[in-house]
Amino acid sequence: MNQVHIASEKIMDLKHLSAWVAAQRVKGKKIAFTNGCFDIIHIGHIASLQAAAKEADFLIVAINSDSSVKRLKGPQRPVNFEMNRALVISSFIYTDAVIIFEEDTPLRVIKSILPDVLVKGGDYTIDKIVGASDVIANGGRVVINPIVDGYSTTGTLQKVQDIK
Repeated sequence: MNQVHIASEKIMDLKHLSAWVAAQRVKGKKIAFTNGCFDIIHIGHIASLQAAAKEADFLIVAINSDSSVKRLKGPQRPVNFEMNRALVISSFIYTDAVIIFEEDTPLRVIKSILPDVLVKGGDYTIDKIVGASDVIANGGRVVINPIVDGYSTTGTLQKVQDIK
């Protein structure tokens, strides 16, 4: 089996993801969850995903769909299509499952799977993190990882624009 095939098997719809989560819970495993656009991967993404993976036995990464990214970031985004972004994220060894969501936030996914740990990177506060109250009410916890200064997709795109 080639590596692309292995990575693509990690990309699931909500029905399959929910069943996968249930199977892991039967085994007593803890689930961490994070989300983002992950349009152009940079060191900030890597650091955030690695830190999120350390929080539980398995890491689920939810990725905004192309239409969701356009609504959040503007008409020029995303640079990379959703399946390409999902395949890149699923290729990381510390990513166990990937789901693409259509909405502006992953609240529906979070409420469906109720992860043990909800992880966000950046300068959020718990009251501003979508799904935090649901996870906490279910006995889970929320972790906010620090951002890596100087790295962002917007910054990378600006550098490319400045080269032109």
